[in-house]
Amino acid sequence: MNSGDSKESKVEARGHFERYNRYGYYFLLPFFIIFLIFSLYPILYTIYLSFTDLAGWNTQSNFVGLKNYKSILQNQLFLKSIKNTVILWILNFIPQMGVALLLAAWFTNMKLKLRGTQFFKVVFYLPNVITAASVAVLFSALFSYPMGPINMLLIKLGVIDSAYNFFQNNWATVFIVAFIQFWMWYGQTMIVLQSGILSISESLFESARVDGATDGQIFRHITIPLLKPILLYTLVTSLIGGLQVFDIPFLLTKGGPNNSVLTITMYIYQQAFSGNRNFYLAATASVILLLISIVLSVLMFSVFKDRTKVGRAK
Repeated sequence: MNSGDSKESKVEARGHFERYNRYGYYFLLPFFIIFLIFSLYPILYTIYLSFTDLAGWNTQSNFVGLKNYKSILQNQLFLKSIKNTVILWILNFIPQMGVALLLAAWFTNMKLKLRGTQFFKVVFYLPNVITAASVAVLFSALFSYPMGPINMLLIKLGVIDSAYNFFQNNWATVFIVAFIQFWMWYGQTMIVLQSGILSISESLFESARVDGATDGQIFRHITIPLLKPILLYTLVTSLIGGLQVFDIPFLLTKGGPNNSVLTITMYIYQQAFSGNRNFYLAATASVILLLISIVLSVLMFSVFKDRTKVGRAK
């Protein structure tokens, strides 16, 4: 075969390969169409509404510039919803990460040789499968006043003298909602962290044990540093989920008492679908929520960024 025939065959093969690659784009096309219709367009339209005065059943609106943003940033109820959302996320995330890390470390420690780990994984993950409505009904019954199981147990143990109305106390409601969020999600976090630990080479742990390192030292100096990407993923997804929390506080107390568990998404819901149907305020709050999520996510990425390569380059 001469060089001319070889070049022609290569060109023909390349053309065939490029035509074959087009099918990949065809398979990706439905995703992009759905994304444009159901994600990108609503986001852009929401941003547009935040600069208008659309409300009620009106179909026409006027452009008002930054007026909505100035107004909502002075709205005490909206500011309180941001504060409540942050508090609920912190009270939920810190114990969630602590318990999930501890359980993941136990279940992946070959020295402990724990039995029944598969059963306990299922049990710990189970709350994440239960619907939010069912969980809300369950905890509403547990903490009900005056004859709820928790009240009866506390009276029997002598902790309280008479029945206590938990859902009439601001901080009691906050802690109950935070505990429910923790209880529902720590199992999933544990599974994610356990997968990350199992991806670390066992030879590293064996070498450390040969050198006399304790389990605590191995966990602090090997497991945690190598788990940083998974921890970052868990932190960011938990943050985004925490900022969007809606179902449990809404179903449990509708944000009460005294708006103590009113979250940002609940505020958006109230503005858009109740009362005067202030779509402009709901849209403005949604854009602010988006900006908060982006800023905090970028901040976390910068904090967790591995600077080892930069240090070596210097």
